[in-house]
Amino acid sequence: MGSAIEVDVDSPAGAAAALRSTHTVRERAAVLTQRARAGGSPWFTVHDDALTSAATLVADVTRDSYPDLQIPFHSRWRHFEAGGVDRKTDLLGAADARALVDLTVVSVLLDAGAGPSWSYLEPGTGLRLSRSEGLGVASFHAFTAGLFSSDPDDPLRVDAAGLAGLTAQQLGAAFQADAANPLVGLDGRVAILRRLGAALSATPEVFGPDGRPGGLLDAVRTPGQGSVRAHDILTAILTALSPIWPGGSMIGDQPVGDCWRHPALGGPGLTAGWMPFHKLSQWLTYSLLEPFGWAGVAVTDLDELTGLPEYRNGGLLLDTGVLGLREAEFASQNFTAADELVVEWRALTVALLDELAPLVRQQLGVDAEQMPLARVLEGGTWGAGRRLAQQLRGGLPPLSILSDGTVF
Repeated sequence: MGSAIEVDVDSPAGAAAALRSTHTVRERAAVLTQRARAGGSPWFTVHDDALTSAATLVADVTRDSYPDLQIPFHSRWRHFEAGGVDRKTDLLGAADARALVDLTVVSVLLDAGAGPSWSYLEPGTGLRLSRSEGLGVASFHAFTAGLFSSDPDDPLRVDAAGLAGLTAQQLGAAFQADAANPLVGLDGRVAILRRLGAALSATPEVFGPDGRPGGLLDAVRTPGQGSVRAHDILTAILTALSPIWPGGSMIGDQPVGDCWRHPALGGPGLTAGWMPFHKLSQWLTYSLLEPFGWAGVAVTDLDELTGLPEYRNGGLLLDTGVLGLREAEFASQNFTAADELVVEWRALTVALLDELAPLVRQQLGVDAEQMPLARVLEGGTWGAGRRLAQQLRGGLPPLSILSDGTVF
């Protein structure tokens, strides 16, 4: 899995670099999981005997969705296929590889919980889509309409100037959000896109003079080589885009993004007590696998990335009984991303997805090469978590997280 990074963890920059490694994510998630297994968690119990039945459910959902086991990657591009509509073919013919990366980056950053009341009515098809599919299709059409471009003659792009001028009214109109169709975290979404614009402008060596996310294509590949490691894409994203996260987690002058404090964690130097996740950045990396491939750049070592610690995967573990709540009333309380229970739930999710994946492969008769974690998630754990949530609570997650739309 992701290799450890040798850095000076007593400096803010070095500590931030260490926390940007999936090796650190897994290592610390394992610490909290071992603690919970030993009965030391005030929040959760772990029930290993439920892992097999959870794997059976995931395998069954995978077969239902992909009977031939030709499973695509877990990716934002699946949401662009919502309702069985082929939206990407025309775009692939009209846009260059950088534009496809542009679209992926901005769409992923807009992909956080929409809330139960919002939906999107797609012009042309008449499809009404909600949650991730609705957000994906809405962002797709906003992109093709040129909402994120500063050049009216070149709408199929995202650039720093286009993002800098974006308003909540414009984004709300593109997403059909109003009092009768409320979208959770609209202001948070605009804030993160404007922060993205500032980061693109500040890093022209990566994103070019116009500040386009598509600059990642050239930034991560070595000239003359046709492949790049998945973790190298993630590292580039985490390094170049670290200022965009509004959560406020900082080590000295270094923003560390989706990292949270947990009192049971140690660690060397200034990394002590931090639990990193980088969920949206990893979701973005997964979602870039296909655009990089279309550009002729093969992405390798996919399983260095972790499973995504969000409420569908975490909900699967709670709803199948792999995880139990210490106190039943936790299910009726509201939590934030910074709360210890949520940090621990996400850490246990990362570790237990790694344990679940080989059990799912065994049930399906495939190996890790045929079904890397990016396909287990898609097949998979995310779909099974969503199915259980629908059956048990009308789609709501098992825990209530108050979010600004940038973590979940």
